[in-house]
Amino acid sequence: MTVEISPLLRPSRLRRRAGLLGECLAEFTGMFVLISFGCGVAAMAVAALPGSGRTSGITTNFVGVGDWVMPVLGWGLAVTFGIYVAGGVSGAHLNPAATLAFALRRGFPWLKVVPYVAAQLVGAFAGAALVYAVYHDAINALDQAMQGPKTNGHTLATFSVFGTFPAPYFHGGAWGPFLDQAVGAAFMIMLVMAVIDVRNPAVRVFLGPPVIGFAVAAIGLSFGANAGYAINPARDLGPRIFAWIMGWGELALPGTVPGSFGSYFWVPLVAPLVGGLIGVLVYALLIGDVLHLRSQVAMPPEIGCTRPVAGARNGAVVGSSPL
Repeated sequence: MTVEISPLLRPSRLRRRAGLLGECLAEFTGMFVLISFGCGVAAMAVAALPGSGRTSGITTNFVGVGDWVMPVLGWGLAVTFGIYVAGGVSGAHLNPAATLAFALRRGFPWLKVVPYVAAQLVGAFAGAALVYAVYHDAINALDQAMQGPKTNGHTLATFSVFGTFPAPYFHGGAWGPFLDQAVGAAFMIMLVMAVIDVRNPAVRVFLGPPVIGFAVAAIGLSFGANAGYAINPARDLGPRIFAWIMGWGELALPGTVPGSFGSYFWVPLVAPLVGGLIGVLVYALLIGDVLHLRSQVAMPPEIGCTRPVAGARNGAVVGSSPL
């Protein structure tokens, strides 16, 4: 059931929000939703569930793969609902890598890139602040219970609620995590382009957000453990800055754990931008250009694809197969 909701403010006060300002507010709000749910599920898995007595111990999460499946599904849903919230106004980029890729290949105005990215970053910071306000008791309890190195009383475990870091088997090297983040972001942008490209057998508009959410979850399940699954500069940097302000110190910025890794913050900032550009170019070269050429010569879709049929009742869709 859908309804039209009347504006809260008089139309004269809304006019300035009809353009770029409104789009930036949408990007802020969508990113706020994304991080609130995404970092929220991380706080649940890392601190709240163990500390609540609902697991076997205060420092014990689930067992085996359950430790990873819950955050991955949570981030997929977070992306889904962030897109639903912002998509009607700004297109719901919700990721500087997407904004840059859209400016490169989809005609998104370059003058809007910086405002969009700034709105995404501020929204991510605000979402992290909300998660901390809700879960700071659980986070502090876990910090007190954890053994080992601490920075201003905080541990790497609680920092993982907000930011990402590389797995120990990289031995502090940056290029393995860089490759991981670039690959994840490349797949993400490639899959987004496939979903939104009207020349492809299209996902209906209202199904676009969950399909993209599933894509983000799939990337997390396949490539997430190496470096924490940021694939989004704003998703990592906004909460990272918040964590730095709240006392995580060098764990957050510059992203250093002595003897493990140092100055890591630039990897989830730069690698997704590189990966996003690779993803959009690969899609354009291998899929987009082929679709364009086929449309020029009016080639029918391959068997198994679906397309609207002229005169079909209610815009019915039928397969191209003669069977």
